[in-house]
Amino acid sequence: MTKTQKKILENTIKRCRERDIIIPTYEQMYNPDKIPQGIKDELKNIGLWDLHSRNLFRITWKNEPVKFGGGFNGVNFMEIPKELSGVKARILVLIGKWFPTGSHKVGATFGPLVEKLVRGEFDPTTQKALWPSTGNYCRGGAYDAYLLACPSIAVLPEGMSKERFEWLKKVGSEIYPTPGVESNVKEVYDKTKELKNARPDEIVVLNQFDEIGNAIWHYAVTGRAMEEVYQNEKKGRQRFSAIFLTQGSAGTLGCADYIRKLHPQVKVCAGEAWQCPTLLYNGFGGHRIEGIGDKHVPWIHNLKNMDMVADIDDEKCMRLIRLFNEPAGRKYLKRMKVPAEIVDNLDLFGISSVANLIGSIKMAKYYEMNENDIIFTVATDSMELYQSRLKELHEEHGEYSEVDAAKDFETCLQAIETDHMLELSYWDKKRMHNLKYFTWVEQQGKSVEELNAQWYDEDYWEKRFNSYKEWDKLIEEFNEKTGLLKKYK
Repeated sequence: MTKTQKKILENTIKRCRERDIIIPTYEQMYNPDKIPQGIKDELKNIGLWDLHSRNLFRITWKNEPVKFGGGFNGVNFMEIPKELSGVKARILVLIGKWFPTGSHKVGATFGPLVEKLVRGEFDPTTQKALWPSTGNYCRGGAYDAYLLACPSIAVLPEGMSKERFEWLKKVGSEIYPTPGVESNVKEVYDKTKELKNARPDEIVVLNQFDEIGNAIWHYAVTGRAMEEVYQNEKKGRQRFSAIFLTQGSAGTLGCADYIRKLHPQVKVCAGEAWQCPTLLYNGFGGHRIEGIGDKHVPWIHNLKNMDMVADIDDEKCMRLIRLFNEPAGRKYLKRMKVPAEIVDNLDLFGISSVANLIGSIKMAKYYEMNENDIIFTVATDSMELYQSRLKELHEEHGEYSEVDAAKDFETCLQAIETDHMLELSYWDKKRMHNLKYFTWVEQQGKSVEELNAQWYDEDYWEKRFNSYKEWDKLIEEFNEKTGLLKKYK
């Protein structure tokens, strides 16, 4: 560690001591049983979304599903019944609503920032964390930064839902809207570069598309959560057969590298919007599946670990959020024998969550899966963050009737087909991997040598994903130096 890093680390430790900030380990985020009882007692008086540093310990899939004062339980998940999915395979969905901010992105943003704090590579007294994003990542980043007493900057497309911008204002983040919508990632990069060039010493860019800490959190926490649910829920000969996740930043897909070690036969599918078929056809375009920015391949996406790509029509997603949330839609689903406890909780699925559900059904049909197959996916966030979109759909299309519900149920669920899917050969994977060159080497300054190492070095990904074990040691040392854990021992 250099003298400069030591000084920065001293500044960070002093600030955390003054602000009573204790940082959780990855092990505690996966297994909250290891959190000191005194911290759990404090959480009984804190709301899930409160801007309180103890909520760092709620960056876990195991929060009690309540808005205030909750403790911890098992992994929050929902099983999609065949009456809704139309397939025999079991589809298990990890639920992201019960994270602070209502999205698991507080986990994806934890790693990139905390890793730098405990290494002395980010000074919260003089620097700002810049979060380039198409939505939830900058929300999660601004939230984590606030809890860690770090100023932040959000850069995201102006076409994202107004709920995102309102939240960013609440936490006091600088906000820079960029032209376009979900798939306009380059515009976000351009603004980020402009800001960094103008304020080089002040700004630290934490880009979800190239920060391995994003994927590491899902490897260490989400992957293990999926395996725990599988071990608790499997019956007889049932196998962990598949994972479907929209690409987005590719962070969540980090969980697949963990699962592949335990279940080598698992099929992993990366999804994207059909309106922007970057992986499938090197295509481009705009789409409405908020949460999955496109038109490039993230640096942290391990393409060698993919088996399939499937594109999702954003029109089906928008129709299904009405089916799942409008009174007429829910009434019809109950008529179709979908269990009431499922129907009444379909608001746990935001727009990209619906895309993940559609993709899981497509996988089940493509591979002709049966009752012995279990497919995992996630609901990144809930409809709590998209009420403005429902209002817009209502204004555009009018009242939602039971006839509309019947059409959407049949067309967008029961009649899902295996269109716009590609099972990947070695050269398909390499073609997609090679697309990284144009964004990351030509535009963002990465090296060809590392690009090749991602493909040819058999230890490249394994070493990076297991970095969380080293980071946990640094976090424990950091907490010891602040001295704040003494009162809980």
